[in-house]
Amino acid sequence: MSEIPSPDRSDESTHVGSADIVDTHNSAGTPNPAVLLDGVVALLGAFPALAGFDLQVDASEIVLLAGPNGAGKTTVLRLCAGLVEPAAGNAVVLGVDLSKHRRSVRGRVGLAGHDAGLYPDLSVNENMAFFTEAARLGGTGAQPGDRSAALDRMGVDQRLRDLPVRSLSTGQRRRCSFAALLVRRPELWLLDEPHAGLDEAGRDLVDELVAQAAEAGATVLFASHELDRAEELAGRCVSISAGTAT
Repeated sequence: MSEIPSPDRSDESTHVGSADIVDTHNSAGTPNPAVLLDGVVALLGAFPALAGFDLQVDASEIVLLAGPNGAGKTTVLRLCAGLVEPAAGNAVVLGVDLSKHRRSVRGRVGLAGHDAGLYPDLSVNENMAFFTEAARLGGTGAQPGDRSAALDRMGVDQRLRDLPVRSLSTGQRRRCSFAALLVRRPELWLLDEPHAGLDEAGRDLVDELVAQAAEAGATVLFASHELDRAEELAGRCVSISAGTAT
């Protein structure tokens, strides 16, 4: 695995090599622990998807969430992304109290879920231009060349890049989704079933990206049912059942 260089913010060039794209824009300042959940309750309607959930994830750690369908894994990821409001308990992500300022954490995390999170009627290049500009405006240091570098890194064929996302296979959409995550250079990667829909080469690539992201200073929290593969990637596994850590 090649070493990931630290970003050089003094370089104004728009060209970024694909090997350089796996990075975090603020690793030096990432609080530790990166995630601290203490007795968190999260509701889906009246249903307690999380019922007193506890979790600590240290900076640069790779942690696997494991458990059956409906256990609360996706809710944990969405909570950490600032998309679900904690109803009770303490939830701090990247130093941000989610009960008060959860919107402010959204630009610092990258969530890749079952839905690719792309605009289906836009082309791959149009999607990437949008996400790269959004990342730049968010202060990540993203450059125009990042979008091509990210697509190259994810092995997205040049012939597909002007096609609307809706016309791509599930695996290609997943690759594009990861490319969109890469240009954001998130401090915290939140991955829901990251290997789903990918062929073996794509799965190996995701494993490599996750390991490199942690080496570059990012923190990774992911959910997976593919435990044999996931446990090799993760430094630690947290089991969830009925909305609580077991």
